Amino acid sequence: MRLYDPHPPALEALRGSNIELMLDVPNDQLQSVASSQGSADTWVRDNVVRYANVRFKYIVVGNEVKPNDNRLAPYLFRAMQNIQTAMDKAGLGSRIKVSTAFEYGFMGVTYPPSKGTFNSQYRNLLNPILPFLRNHNSPLCVNLYPFFSYRDNPGQIRLDYATFTAPSGLVSDPPLSYNNLFDAMLDATYSALEKEGTYNNNLVRHVKGGTPKRRGPIETYIFAMFDEGNKDPELEKHFGLFNPNRQPKYPMNFN
Repeated sequence: MRLYDPHPPALEALRGSNIELMLDVPNDQLQSVASSQGSADTWVRDNVVRYANVRFKYIVVGNEVKPNDNRLAPYLFRAMQNIQTAMDKAGLGSRIKVSTAFEYGFMGVTYPPSKGTFNSQYRNLLNPILPFLRNHNSPLCVNLYPFFSYRDNPGQIRLDYATFTAPSGLVSDPPLSYNNLFDAMLDATYSALEKEGTYNNNLVRHVKGGTPKRRGPIETYIFAMFDEGNKDPELEKHFGLFNPNRQPKYPMNFN
């Protein structure tokens, strides 16, 4: 189950149960835990460590933070980092995963699912978060509501497709086919994730053959080896193949 804030009576009721819990750090606490490691440590102590016999599975730092929300977006990634550090200090970081939850609006292209890409407006928000999740083996949480997609596009989306009652093969995306909107939305997200690192991997393959005018290998240098956290603007901080801790941001094939 999921609690959108650490409600003590609910946490008490979950003690000793077999229910796995996803617990949120509420949006109104992002700035606090982002601005102070001590605040993050206190949050984890009071809401996680104190309830040792609750089966926490995920700590979700922020819910549906939008890139244009200047009250929240600047603090999201730092809040995730500080909560992860606090969980590590408590000896829980490898067992209880830290993530955040996005609304489905973070997707740009969703149809067909194989063409799924992220909304470009979310790029600066996602650039540091996706490698963080990968490095900590944490999931990306997405709030999927097929009903809203149906409501907003009734002329393009059939009701039976949105309610798991459509005939098989209703939507074709060779070699796959879909008979429900939920699967299509989720696979579009998977496709977007798979495209992370696409440019650099394709660049390595491409430069072996040269340009139309000059065939043969091109001597090429990829910018950059590491992310540059102190660089401005924000967009230029995340060109690296590796995070500053030397962990790769995505699979890279140089062959």
